[in-house]
Amino acid sequence: MAVALVGGLLYWLINNLITNSQDQGISLDFGVVRQPTNFSIRDDPGFSDRSPIFPNMLWVGIKNTAVSAFVGIIIAVVLGTLVGIGRLSTNWLVNRLSMLYVEILRNIPPLVIIIFFGFALFTFGPFPPMNPSSAPWQIKVPGTDNTLLLMSNDRWGVPSVATTNGNTTVFWIGMLVALAVAVAVWLWRTRVNVRTGQPHHRVLYSLLALVVIGVVSFVIADNPFQTSWPMVSESGRRIDGGIATNAGYMALTFALGLYTASHVAEIVRGSILAVPRGQSEASNALALSGIQRYQFVVLPQASRIAIPPMINQFLNLTKNTSLGTAVAYPEVTALAKTAIGNGKPAVPLLVTVMVIYLAFSLMWSLVLNIVNRRMQIVGR
Repeated sequence: MAVALVGGLLYWLINNLITNSQDQGISLDFGVVRQPTNFSIRDDPGFSDRSPIFPNMLWVGIKNTAVSAFVGIIIAVVLGTLVGIGRLSTNWLVNRLSMLYVEILRNIPPLVIIIFFGFALFTFGPFPPMNPSSAPWQIKVPGTDNTLLLMSNDRWGVPSVATTNGNTTVFWIGMLVALAVAVAVWLWRTRVNVRTGQPHHRVLYSLLALVVIGVVSFVIADNPFQTSWPMVSESGRRIDGGIATNAGYMALTFALGLYTASHVAEIVRGSILAVPRGQSEASNALALSGIQRYQFVVLPQASRIAIPPMINQFLNLTKNTSLGTAVAYPEVTALAKTAIGNGKPAVPLLVTVMVIYLAFSLMWSLVLNIVNRRMQIVGR
């Protein structure tokens, strides 16, 4: 009965959509994604108003969404883990500050936090504007004229790696060989540990093989890369060199990272409390320090409990990047809305956006479920 009701409702909605679209002359053909966008995208000089929606516009949106989500997840995991451990600290001040962080950030809508960062920190914040009469704040590398960080209310610049006239193909081939050797060394040291019981030191050996072959490849390729330092352009309105990030990206990424960290902290705290108390007592009996107890005993076991709920937080953060439209960040939803505002049919574009977010969610679920299965205790 329930299936029939849902099927009937879907049929009515789809039929209503098709009928009304035909009456108003609105196309439902997905061929619209081949049409030009008729607008440009900020900070993407390779994109013009004649670029098509697919693949150009959608690729820019997917790339911006992925960069914001990936960095936001790193912030959330690192900060959330520290705050979650702080919630269990016996130090009164650390415990209360951690609790205050969780209770404040967790109970504010993420959109409000994003808008706060966008306006309080950047638009009306302490950073100077970037124009010919106002230079951004600059942090230099000690003892040099190279700029480590440029900061304005509109964009920040950090160093990056740029290619030179060297043979980058040779270098990347060498790195692939280095990666294969590192994996082989990892498997070899694991087998030695299983067969003899000797310490495997597989991380050290694999990393050493990767670094040695990588350095040799770099030398053979005749220094294919160099550091690109950020600097203010001659017009005083742009950042040349390095990596320039705009205020929308920083506001969205920092806000989502801090917001999600409050949820991750509670997951970490609950996972640590779920580890049997006897494990901590045993580590104390072995005279392990507090850091060693968490590093070698508590956190490895707590991570098995924490990963499943962590998946939901990663998915939520990725989907919440769609709120970037509030701070003019050109992620995939904001670009789709702009295209719709320029007269493109809404339904094909919104369905495409939903498929993109579904792909993001399935990707995170696949990766983290693989990690989760690898970390589970195998019964013997």
